[in-house]
This record gives sequence, C-alpha cells and structure tokens, in this order.
Amino acid sequence: MNASISLNVNGVERVLAIEARVSLLDALRDHLGLPGTKKGCAQGACGACTVLVDGERINSCLALAIQYQGRRIVTIEGLTNSGALHPMQQAFIEHDGFQCGYCTPGQICSAIGMLDEVGAGWPSHVTENLNDPARLDDAEIRERMSGNLCRCGAYVNIVSAIRSVAG
Repeated sequence: MNASISLNVNGVERVLAIEARVSLLDALRDHLGLPGTKKGCAQGACGACTVLVDGERINSCLALAIQYQGRRIVTIEGLTNSGALHPMQQAFIEHDGFQCGYCTPGQICSAIGMLDEVGAGWPSHVTENLNDPARLDDAEIRERMSGNLCRCGAYVNIVSAIRSVAG
C-alpha cells in the first residue's frame, strides 16, 4: 500500500506516492530521478549515499523516506548556487579529490556536514583538546571522514580538498 509523502529536496517540495518501507536513497534515485546520491553497500558502511538533512549528514540507505517529511534534504545536485559550484565541489576538482568519482557525491556532502559539526564544536574520537575541537589537522579530518570509503584510494587529495575549504 502506497503512502503519499511530501519531501523538501534541494529546496523543492516533491510529493511521492511510495510504500512506507522505501529508503530515502531509493526515493531520491528511483522516484525523484536524482542519480547523484550513490548506492554503495546498502548497509551504511561506505558513505556513498550520504546526503544532508537539515544540515546534518546521514546515510540515506539506512533512512526511510517517510521519516523525512518536513525536513530539508540536500543532495549533491542541490549544492550549486545559480550554477556556481559549492566551494567543496570546487576544492575536490582543484585538489583532484576523486578518481572514478563514484564516492565523490557522498564524500562532498559528508565533508560539508563535517565542517558544520566542527563549527558547532562537536569533538571527534581523536580530538585532543575538548575545549578546542575546531582545530582541524589531517588526523582529525581523516577520523571525521572515516565513514566515507574511497575504493580508489584518493584519500590524500580528499583531505587536501577539505583542508583548503576549512581554511
């Protein structure tokens, strides 16, 4: 039995008639035609499906679409502003932060969410000074991005791209 749900995706309200058990990932890709969010492991272990919900990064393969009514969902397609790339997208290009590109949309969305977490003062497992969690060295970036896998091994350039945006 289908349920009618309304999702705000990339600033546009979209109404879908889908089963209650459809994942957010499948709703984005198969029902809304947004192929940028990738299906990797379908178990929340690789991060290829990462999107931003109300500014926080989530694995869309583990989320039911129906849970996200009334929330602001941003996919890789929604990051551009009047045709201009988001600074993180531009940094991935400038620092060659991808090879095959399959994980790149999830990496970029995760990096944006991660920088917001740092800005909000959230510590990570490797944060040395809990009174200053905003210090973002390479070890801190790697730890905070550890939920996003790159099978091609572009990690050095991904960290470089993130560092360039973080300042």
